[in-house]
Amino acid sequence: MFSIEFKDKKSRARLGKMSLAHGVVETPVFMPVGTKAAVKTLSSEDLEGIGAQIILSNTYHLNHRPGLEVIEKHSGLHGFMRWKRPILTDSGGFQVFSLSKHAKISDEGVKFRYPQTGEESFFTPENVIDIQKKLGSDIVMVLDQPAPYPVERQEAIDSLERTTKWALISRKQSLEDGQKMFGIVQGATFKDLRKRSAEELIEMDFDGYAIGGLSVGEPRDVFFEVLDYSSEFLPVEKPRYLMGVGDPLGIVKAIAAGVDMFDSVLPTRIARNGSVFSSEGRLNMKNSKYKMDTGPLDSECKCHVCSDYSRAYLRHLYISGEILAHRLFSWHNLHYLTDLVNRAKFLLKRGKLIELEKELELIYG
Repeated sequence: MFSIEFKDKKSRARLGKMSLAHGVVETPVFMPVGTKAAVKTLSSEDLEGIGAQIILSNTYHLNHRPGLEVIEKHSGLHGFMRWKRPILTDSGGFQVFSLSKHAKISDEGVKFRYPQTGEESFFTPENVIDIQKKLGSDIVMVLDQPAPYPVERQEAIDSLERTTKWALISRKQSLEDGQKMFGIVQGATFKDLRKRSAEELIEMDFDGYAIGGLSVGEPRDVFFEVLDYSSEFLPVEKPRYLMGVGDPLGIVKAIAAGVDMFDSVLPTRIARNGSVFSSEGRLNMKNSKYKMDTGPLDSECKCHVCSDYSRAYLRHLYISGEILAHRLFSWHNLHYLTDLVNRAKFLLKRGKLIELEKELELIYG
């Protein structure tokens, strides 16, 4: 499933290939998030044009709306959203954290109450795998329980032990031919607990391993520290996935730490709030200083948004409430991150990844 094509001599970074049911993914790779079977404001054809190799969707949301019956009528999620490349589906574990006031957790699973409708559903380590089987995703994730930040050690132990118990149950579930299953490391910000979690999951021999429970409010320096040692605990020969990270510096530091995959709603979320990534840093396009600016969003970017439109026009769209602004900013941000990862690959192969890391620390640090 996974082969390492090149290793950096100055860091744990590597280039690899994942062979999945719907194609080969070259790593490192950023995965745009299509939570409800759509990356907000963009079509599947747009994502292909941007160069997305694999996208992420969410089991919790899709199970609720439109429901499995609708998706199965389209022969799975790929047919439903007309996406031909690989898909990873999250299990709903993050919703255990983000929607905690609507969830009741026990060793058997999680009872969710959908805030929009009041309907309830019960997610277990068995049925989240069954749902993802029916969705037809290339990579399925086990149900996990992330700990919040800050958290007492005993609570971190409890969430780790529950995650391990659920992972063992999930690992015994059958998959469709070609599907792969990833385990998720927890342990909050406790190094020994992260090591324990990784070791327990490695015993179950998953197809890949995710670093979960980060980007939950911890300080930046703590995030980077936990990322670095968590990656080190994972097997070299399996793909490593850092969940929920999509800022430029975070991605490049993750690559240097030996991570192969990352996802986040950040690039499309900030786009809808009028912000874009650029070689100058993050730009707030609501700012009046761009009102008369005839230059591109980013002079170093080759996406069609930067080639075709001025900052003044794009600001006008956003200030005027035009949905097109959300779409164009989202396109640019995803192109920027895709191009950034490609640039990291190029420099990695030449032993110069550290140069990109230093550059981004100056711009985004």
